[in-house]
Amino acid sequence: MKAVVWHGVGDIRLDVVDDPKIQEPTDAIVQITSSAICGTDLHLVRGTMPGMVPGTVLGHEAVGTVVDTGSAVRGFAPGDRVVVCSTVSCGHCAYCRSGYTAQCDTANPNGPLAGTSFFGGPETTGPVDGLQAEYARIPYANNTLVKVPEGVSDDQAIMVSDVLPTGWFGARLAQVSEGDTVLVLGAGVVGQCAVASAFRQGAGRVLVVDGIADRLETARAQNAEPIDFHREDPVEVTRELTGGIGADRVIDAVGVDAQRPEQGPAADHLPVETDVFEEERRLAAPEGNTDSGQWLVGDAPSLAGRWAVQAVAKAGSVGVIGVYPPTFDRFPLGGVLNRNLTVQGGNCNHHRYVPGLLDKVGRGDLDPTRFITQHAEPQSMIDAYEAFDLRRTGWLKTVVPM
Repeated sequence: MKAVVWHGVGDIRLDVVDDPKIQEPTDAIVQITSSAICGTDLHLVRGTMPGMVPGTVLGHEAVGTVVDTGSAVRGFAPGDRVVVCSTVSCGHCAYCRSGYTAQCDTANPNGPLAGTSFFGGPETTGPVDGLQAEYARIPYANNTLVKVPEGVSDDQAIMVSDVLPTGWFGARLAQVSEGDTVLVLGAGVVGQCAVASAFRQGAGRVLVVDGIADRLETARAQNAEPIDFHREDPVEVTRELTGGIGADRVIDAVGVDAQRPEQGPAADHLPVETDVFEEERRLAAPEGNTDSGQWLVGDAPSLAGRWAVQAVAKAGSVGVIGVYPPTFDRFPLGGVLNRNLTVQGGNCNHHRYVPGLLDKVGRGDLDPTRFITQHAEPQSMIDAYEAFDLRRTGWLKTVVPM
């Protein structure tokens, strides 16, 4: 079968690989009908999520049809149309039964202390071959798959595989409640989903920070208030718009590949000196491209975290869903302590939220398809990766019908 395969930092290829097979009684084989390219995939290619194993199939978002099941899979049968949760979970350990499926004690073959297991990730996550392929093996299928309700399209369902649950999870981590003013850092597709989720969890007002004009316009179309960090200082503007108080809740949907402002007051008043960011960059991606061109590593790895701590109100809360590698240890802890902040972060507990969000999408309560800006053919996926990596206008979310 054809699949997108990681060969090294900055080196991905559309290869022909062996078809997946049932390896464990809890496995299922799914024929992928729709996949997608995610910002997390870019971290893997850029090298800001180290430890990738050459030959790993990329991708962690998919919709498809079950074609085979192991003997222990009772809830699914060939022909069932399913969403694949991006994180793998067994469903029976103490963490899964408490809803913390991203911290499943069983799914990660590296052991219970290894943390989240997700498709197409580095060695510490499994690794488990990903979903940008014609077929995929789904471990612990009973809990990692969710049936697609009647009337829900592939485009609707693919957005519930990862990005919409992650945005919803970010609002939950930030403790969004009725009437809150929420600041979302990052207007990529996860940030857009965080905006939609914050409003539906009760936010009275949502501010959004980014430096890409069409992404800010997409946020504005959701009734969010855009802040362009190339023209304004996000911290100062947030304070001005909130009477000097700051946002009640902040969601960091940026992560380690944050970019510095190119001009304006924010560029003149960075939270730390540029040499600090350069040191962080080397720490985050020692093999990454820090010069120019394709697969360029973000030049301000801790910027979103620093802005979040500065822009939130005293005794406010911050939810972190942007990707940071386990080795990244730069965070303004002193500011958190001094201002009595609550900070929560983590990988989304997908299976906890996917069923309910599928129902919301099916009823029309949420329309994540508004964020799909590109459909790419499988044979052009590498070109699509490159365009997405360069943050070109119109490349917010790319879906790939397989």
